[in-house]
Amino acid sequence: MTDAVVTAAPGKGDRLTPALFALAIFTSASLVFVVQPMVAKLVLPMLGGSPSVWNTSMVFFQAALLGGYAYAHALQRIGSIRVQVGVHLALLLAAALFLPLHISGALGEPNPSAPIGWLLATLALSVGAPFAVLSATAPLLQAWYARVRAGHEDGQNPYVLYAASNLGSFLALLSYPLLIEPLATLGGQRGGWSLGYGVFILMVAALAVVVWRSRDAAEEPPPLAVSAPIPWLDKLKLVLLAAAPSSLMLGVTAHLSTDVASAPFLWVVPLALYLLTFVIAFQNKPVIPIWLTLMLQGTLTAACIMLVAFRTGYWPMLFAIHLATFFFTALMCHQLLAERRPAPDRLTEFYLLLSLGGVVGGAFTALLAPVIFDTVWEYPLVLVLVGLARPMKRTPVEKSEIITFVVGLLIAATPPILSAAFQADWDLAWAFNRHVPWDMQQLSIAILGMAAICAFLLRDRTPAFVILIAAMALSSQYIARGYEAKLSDRSFFGVLKVAETQDPRMGGAVHVLMHGTTLHGAQPRDPVMRCNPTLYYAPSTPIGQVSLAQRDKPGAVIGVVGQGSGALAGYKRATDTLTFFEIDPLVDRISRDPKWFTFISDCADGPVRTVLGDARLTLGKEAKGTYDLLVIDAFSSDAVPTHLLTEEAIKLYLSLLKPDGVVLLHLSNRNLEITLPAQAAAQALHVPALHQIYRESDRAPEMAEASTEALILSPTEAGLARYRDDPRWNQLQQTQVRPWTDDYVNLIGSLWRHITQ
Repeated sequence: MTDAVVTAAPGKGDRLTPALFALAIFTSASLVFVVQPMVAKLVLPMLGGSPSVWNTSMVFFQAALLGGYAYAHALQRIGSIRVQVGVHLALLLAAALFLPLHISGALGEPNPSAPIGWLLATLALSVGAPFAVLSATAPLLQAWYARVRAGHEDGQNPYVLYAASNLGSFLALLSYPLLIEPLATLGGQRGGWSLGYGVFILMVAALAVVVWRSRDAAEEPPPLAVSAPIPWLDKLKLVLLAAAPSSLMLGVTAHLSTDVASAPFLWVVPLALYLLTFVIAFQNKPVIPIWLTLMLQGTLTAACIMLVAFRTGYWPMLFAIHLATFFFTALMCHQLLAERRPAPDRLTEFYLLLSLGGVVGGAFTALLAPVIFDTVWEYPLVLVLVGLARPMKRTPVEKSEIITFVVGLLIAATPPILSAAFQADWDLAWAFNRHVPWDMQQLSIAILGMAAICAFLLRDRTPAFVILIAAMALSSQYIARGYEAKLSDRSFFGVLKVAETQDPRMGGAVHVLMHGTTLHGAQPRDPVMRCNPTLYYAPSTPIGQVSLAQRDKPGAVIGVVGQGSGALAGYKRATDTLTFFEIDPLVDRISRDPKWFTFISDCADGPVRTVLGDARLTLGKEAKGTYDLLVIDAFSSDAVPTHLLTEEAIKLYLSLLKPDGVVLLHLSNRNLEITLPAQAAAQALHVPALHQIYRESDRAPEMAEASTEALILSPTEAGLARYRDDPRWNQLQQTQVRPWTDDYVNLIGSLWRHITQ
């Protein structure tokens, strides 16, 4: 075989070749990334609505991507491009045996104490083969393109096809929450994906014809010229540059889903932005030049670090800041990667290193960080460390820069010093609160804003910039504790904190259980008041009203989905039977520890049972027609898992009730309107329902009660008879909203109704 480059004569087929390659890469990438939220949605009902399900799934997909890229790299060792095409086409056909997509039940139900292994193995059995083979397509097609188009200008830079790949991924991800999920059932999505997979196989077959006919039938496309190996230090840099955005993608997802506002469809937004940065970075002429990226990344990082620990405020603004910071940080890393891309013969090795970095970053955030950190430290930590990737200014340091650095450090240290002074001198704190219209967090943000300006001015002095933003991160974390944290612990399902606040009207100290921005219960430490249920569970709230109403029965059988601090145990009499259905073993452990809460250990009259696991699975094993009351209160930092509000789920709850029993759905939510889908499910099931919105009293102690929205349903009118005459409960008008089912959920619609109502 000659090494001479043979240039194909231009013609119609020659002009169609780039378009066919680009279309095939676009299609494969779309299939690869639209399947991720689809599969995560399929597996959610077995592990609740935790963001960790998505993050762990992402680690699996990154590992499968690495496997696909390793296969692509190994396949390139076969000299014949025609053999490569034949092997890949055969594997695509073999992987089609796993279609249509479904979640394998071979491993049984997950153990809530150790769900990660089960989730990774189940995903591997369910979608591993088609995903890995599909993911190998992009680097393979780019390598084939470089050989088929040898002698053409576009063949010298096949990396531009990486932009087409990531554009397909980006559009597929955005289409899922905006179009696919609202318009198609899960069954329809699975069927559509399988059809798309079949169409893609036909595209690869068409490319095989192109490869066969691209040169004289007796001549293979020539192998690419061999370039110098990538040095090991450069390989390490490539891996780290790829790891940082991957880690931040999962970190910002966990932070936004847990600490700002929870909505599962928002999980795809960071991934979509992550892919968009690849599209921009690997263009021939990026629409955002690197100098602009560096300036915006420095500005946004300083602002984000200032706010990352503070979990209150206008959530759309916080979303915008965090996502913009992530976008420009990922873009910076990927543009630096693009500058380091090797010659085309090293293309599959380059992508293999990028994929390895993705796995390293994802595994650190999703698997390692929850073990070594008791709170979400990984997100600000990586945000600080990625500053080291910024190009370093080599000119001599000026005196003004030294002054700016010292002043910035002093400013960053000011909030903790003030806070310590206030804690040591309550008279000083009282005087401050009387004369200054800001609380400590507001004042800290204002002070740290000045430190952020100093950091921005030193953005080109990489060590100084990193030290300043690290000092800001530590300062804000110290102040943003809010309540004085007594305990912080972490499980697969999130970070739980027990904090202590003072409420003199409730006897002094009050212990509060927090998950992100949501309070899961509060208990006064005063012996006189400690057995009074509080917040959403106070006697004045809908949950409290229904709990008290059960006292009309000599021995009520009560089930509660979502244990929290165990506050509802405060209503239990000796003759009652109470069972909590809780997915997180850590919640059960904390709520039963008298050091933190005593609703279960001391206030409940008699034993209280806890059943661990996802409620849809565990309730399905309970005896039918045995419960007087079921309370569905499965909060996960302000997001009710959608599979607990579907028509099938509500039908299950009703089947567990006695004829006059009641199921109460706790529907309080700051970001989604979820009452109408629940009401629509009741309409579809033809069961009576009543609705109540309770507004907390301004005269009540701060931690005594909370505004609550609830819907009660019963299999019969007899179950709601006692509530019909209560003016606090109302009959809702008929709704045209489509009920959620196990096959259909429309979260975009819920968000839109919340925004517009």
